Amino acid sequence: MDNWKKIIWQQLGASIESLENAIKACPEKVWGDKTGFHEFWYMVYHTLFFLDYYMSENDQGFAPPEPFTLSELDPSGLLPERVYTKDELLKYLEYGRQKSKRNVDAMTDDNAHQPCNFKKDLTVAELYLYTMRHVQHHSAQLNLLLRQQTDSAPKWVARVKS
Repeated sequence: MDNWKKIIWQQLGASIESLENAIKACPEKVWGDKTGFHEFWYMVYHTLFFLDYYMSENDQGFAPPEPFTLSELDPSGLLPERVYTKDELLKYLEYGRQKSKRNVDAMTDDNAHQPCNFKKDLTVAELYLYTMRHVQHHSAQLNLLLRQQTDSAPKWVARVKS
């Protein structure tokens, strides 16, 4: 199991690092450039919210840290009340990174094969891979936006640094 935990963390951590690199590379003029769900800041927030959510023990009593809200779970597509700053979202990223690392480190043969509490058709181990794919999917979208807006984007992260 230790080898699998290392492999999963290297890749999940790399996707989180890719997101961090995109956030740091985003100039202020691009941060909230469009209105709605395609704003750079909002895609970052959406990604971090679900990283936090999926790395939680279950959805009962889940609450993101302040200043974030449960707006992402609103079926009507409610946007947050304001644009979150880079600094706020970088702090949320670090929170999610630490939570994810703790979860992967705590994975055992027994709990890895248990159904997860969010998506009953996935095991806990599959949820970690699902979450990695979600983070990387949005990191790639953000890098595309950066490339389109600034003709520059962060390089690929092959595996997490630590």
